Parts: sequence; structure tokens; C-alpha cells
Amino acid sequence: MANMEALVQRLEKAVLKLETMGSLAGSDGFSDVSSPFVEAFDEILAGPAATYYKLSKELGGDVEKHADMVNEALKFQRGFLVTASQCQQPPQAELTQLLQPLSSKILQIQEFREKNRGSKQFNHLSAISESIPGLGWLAIAPKPAPFVKEMMDAAMFYTNRILKEFKDKDKKHVEWVKAYISFWTDLQAYIKANHTTGLSWNKNGRIASASCSAPVSGGVAPPPPPGPPPPPTVSSPTSEGDSSTSRSALFAELNKGTNITSMLKHVPDSSKTHKNPALRGGGGASVAGPKPFKAASPSVKPAEKKGPPVLELQGKKWVVENQENTSSLVIEDTELKQVVYAYKCAHSTLTVKGKINSITVDNCKKFGLVFDHVVGIVEVINSRDVKIQVLGKVPTVSVNKTDGCHIYLNKDSLSCEVISAKSSEMNILVPGNDDFVECPVPEQFKTVWNGEKLVTTVTEISG
Repeated sequence: MANMEALVQRLEKAVLKLETMGSLAGSDGFSDVSSPFVEAFDEILAGPAATYYKLSKELGGDVEKHADMVNEALKFQRGFLVTASQCQQPPQAELTQLLQPLSSKILQIQEFREKNRGSKQFNHLSAISESIPGLGWLAIAPKPAPFVKEMMDAAMFYTNRILKEFKDKDKKHVEWVKAYISFWTDLQAYIKANHTTGLSWNKNGRIASASCSAPVSGGVAPPPPPGPPPPPTVSSPTSEGDSSTSRSALFAELNKGTNITSMLKHVPDSSKTHKNPALRGGGGASVAGPKPFKAASPSVKPAEKKGPPVLELQGKKWVVENQENTSSLVIEDTELKQVVYAYKCAHSTLTVKGKINSITVDNCKKFGLVFDHVVGIVEVINSRDVKIQVLGKVPTVSVNKTDGCHIYLNKDSLSCEVISAKSSEMNILVPGNDDFVECPVPEQFKTVWNGEKLVTTVTEISG
């Protein structure tokens, strides 16, 4: 009896200890005691990230709304780092599911820019939108830091425009740019120091899953599966005041020994499916309720296989294919008889040096093209969000079936002819006073019959 009482006392102490740990960890089961790399990330949040957010609030408007979305994404990232510090790395499919809220937030941030192209703060929105995919470094291996550097470089095009516009007007915008770029710089250094070849996980923890992810603001974790029903004579505690009563009832049940099974109901062999084949064949009692609905499998178009990245000279043609997240593509040693063909490239920038015959951009998105001289034509087809910068001369630029095309001309290429068809969101930028002047290309026309022929004119739309 004395041994039994000592055992009960030890169990009571263990329960009290678990309750104390639970109160420290909170309802989500995660302790507030952070790992070193979580604490290092908190320093970034308290430093440049906080400064960027504060200045965004002061600038107001669309920048403030955008900053709220970025703040939610950073909260998720912090929570995910806590998860990694306490859990093992899950399989790739599970990891993709865990990162889905972050992917959705990044998409929301980018869509906000697209929906507000007429905003006076469009350059600010674009700087954020172009670089925000850098928060996806959590899934990048083995070189997440260079990936973040590329995303930061993508923002520089727009941050430089902000600096040119406001350097002599409003220093607050300049400070905003410095804080935002400082965040990415610090994040890159943080990754090099703590996650050199990829996100660091806790090898001694349990495997990360949706049930063990640290909850963050803006995201709702799926509820855990329901547990088994409580013992018949033990009531669930409803407050801190009756927790000791519940523990006493629990230990009373444990003290029954072998009698604890006396309340279980015996199941005869005739009701066991593994001993009665008739029940397995459907002859037994059927479960009440509707039968499961089996949806017809929709015809799914197989995903198109993407080939390896290519950048090589094939005869007289420079072939640039399947390049992604590469901002340093360069073609040098060109000849007048050569052509360039860029196909299915995304989030990349290509620089063509020297004088070349022609350049074609086909099926690309978020693609930048910088070149010196083209004696023939630059053609953009079936693409989306393409930026072209002319450093020398080009006689003709043709844009077909493309949404979002920005053409930057210099003083030597102002005579360039731009031919467009079935395209939208086009802008031609010409040099002005220390900056470019943006001139939108008309998308809407009016056609009338004047008695002899059709006459087509541009429809001017205010606002």
C-alpha cells in the first residue's frame, strides 16, 4: 500500500509538471523559448523590417495596405522557423502543404500590385511585388541565400526610380527604400549564417506536420482529429478549480487494477468480422446513412514537361530556353549575322552586348531584356510582364499577344517604330529630365465609315 501511495504521488507531480509546461507553451503546445536562429530572425523583424513597416504606415495609401500584407507574411515566416526549430523536416509533399499559406500570401501581395497599376505609389508596390517571392527561401536548397539576392536585385529597378523621384522632394521615401533593401540584405546574411544549405530543422524533434506547426496571425491551422471518449466515471475538467478533482478521479480509476476492465462489454464471435465471413460479404447489418458519393474523375491535362535551362550558340542562333530566377544571363562576342531566341524564361534578365541581327522573346513571363544594337527587329510574342531596355539603336519593336510590356528607349532610339497587336498594358518610356517619361500605348480604338472608307482613331479615356 505504501508503494502504491508513493507511485500515485509521483504521478501527481508528473501531471503538475506537464500542466506547468503547457501553460508556458500556450494552447498551441509550443514553448516561447526560441532557438538561436529564431532569435536571430527576431532581430531582423525588430530592426529593418520594423522600420520599413513604420515608414509604410507614415506614407499611407497603397503602400500601407501592401505593408500589412507583407507583415502577415513575415509573421508566418517567423512561426514556420519556430516549427523548424522543434520538428524534423517532413516529406516534400507535406512541406509544400505547410508552406501553402505563405504561397497564398505572396500571390496576394503580387496581385495587389497588378490591381493598382494606376496608383501614384506604383513603383513602391512594384519593388515589393518583384522581390517578395524571396520569402520562399524556406523551400530552397542548397543555396537559399543567392536566391534571396536575386529577388533583392529584382526590386532595385523600381527602388532606383523611387530614389530618383524623391531624393530632392521627400526624404521619407528615401528612408523607406533604405529600410526595405536593408531587410533583404540582413536576411541574406542571416541565411548564410544559420541556413547555409537550406532551412535548418531539429533532427531530434517529431516530423513536422499541420498539427505541429506553430500558429501565426492570418492563418488557421486545421483542427486535430477528435480523441477517444473519456472514461465513463471521469468527468472532464471545466476550470482550473476542479483540475485536482479530475486528477483524483483519474488515479482512482488507475487504482482499480484489473477491475478497470469490468465495465467493458463482451463482443461475441458472431459479431466479429474477422471470424464471420458473412459480415465481410455484406450480409451483416448495414450502416445507416447515405452511401458514399464517388465523383467522376475529370480529364486532367498532363503537365507540360519543362526542359533543362539552355544558353548556347547553335549555328547563327543564340538559344536561351527554360531559364528561371536568373538575373545574370549575358550574351557576348556577338556578330551582325546572329539572332537571339529566348523561349519559356521566367523571372530572369538577359543582356545582349554588341550589334546583332534580331531578338525574339517567346512565351516568357517576368522577363527583362537589355541590349545594345539590333539592326532588324525585336519581337515579343505570347509573353507576360516583359521589360525591354534599348541602350543603342533598334528600328522596330513588334509586340503580339502580350500582356504587360514596358519599352525603355534612349535618345538614339527615339525613331523606333513600335507595332502591337492583341496586347495590353503596354508602355513606352522615353528619356526626360534625369528620368524616364512613361507614355501608355492605346488599347482602345474607334472605327467609323466616312462614306468612302473605314477611319480608325484612338479612343481617349480620361482617368
